[in-house]
Amino acid sequence: QVQLVESGGGLVQAGGSLRLSCSASGSTDSINAMSWYRQAPGKQREFVAIITIGGITNYIGSVKGRFTISRDYAKNTVYLQMNSLRPEDTAVYYCNADEPRYGRNTFGQGTQVTVSS
Repeated sequence: QVQLVESGGGLVQAGGSLRLSCSASGSTDSINAMSWYRQAPGKQREFVAIITIGGITNYIGSVKGRFTISRDYAKNTVYLQMNSLRPEDTAVYYCNADEPRYGRNTFGQGTQVTVSS
């Protein structure tokens, strides 16, 4: 089983930046893609960004050009660099690990990001 721990959230003014980190432990050799999701108050959790084991990335349209996902395979850590933050980016951000070998999809506990206007 994979365990995920997110960090790096906080309060920032609009236009500012934050970098989220997600550290994976456990059966990390079974992880294929890693992703970030977010859930704003009163809304459903939504996909934000993904990076495959081969380094291919994809983003939701609203963050393209502002957010960058990256992965340090040696440290089993995935990052989300968030620039030009907007109030609508306010949400709890969750890391996700996909383990197709076991048919598992694991989320971390989340980290709060609050962007003030």
